Amino acid sequence: MHLGTVTLAFLAAIASIHASKSEVEIQIDHAVECERRTQKGDKVYVHYRGSLKDGGKEFDNSYDRGKPLDFVVGEGHVIKGWDQNLMGMCIGDKRTLTIPPEFGYGNSKVGPIPASSTLVFITELVGIQGVDAPEVKASSSAPNIVDKVAESVKTAASEAKKVAEAILVDAVDGDQEHMEL
Repeated sequence: MHLGTVTLAFLAAIASIHASKSEVEIQIDHAVECERRTQKGDKVYVHYRGSLKDGGKEFDNSYDRGKPLDFVVGEGHVIKGWDQNLMGMCIGDKRTLTIPPEFGYGNSKVGPIPASSTLVFITELVGIQGVDAPEVKASSSAPNIVDKVAESVKTAASEAKKVAEAILVDAVDGDQEHMEL
């Protein structure tokens, strides 16, 4: 019986170690089509909001400062969760990164961030040094509202003309009495 308890404790320890080896979750909030995506060695400009997954308390926000963070991707200047997961983005892309401690600050307390915290960053790539922003293309499938309204007015006017002509024909014939509506 004692051996069973030790075995279960050992298996539970292995499972908890395996469970802690989680990965960064990436949610694409806004995707842009482009020819040039971020790659290792690019100097990038990123706006972000950082918060704790537990409780949602915001600890940093580049929008409030009015200036995006700039750094070279893939060279270890930022936490691993950013370094590895901001590659392959187009200027204008927005991603939400949920970063476990192993890819964030680990067991260290950093400023208002408690040790072993899972972090949530809402990120927006606003620039890549030396790369022009892609042109925003209007969706060809999106209907032009002005054309739709103009067509509706034209159709309504045509139908009103037909009704008016029918009333005039009836009035000219004089065979029918005028009735109040």
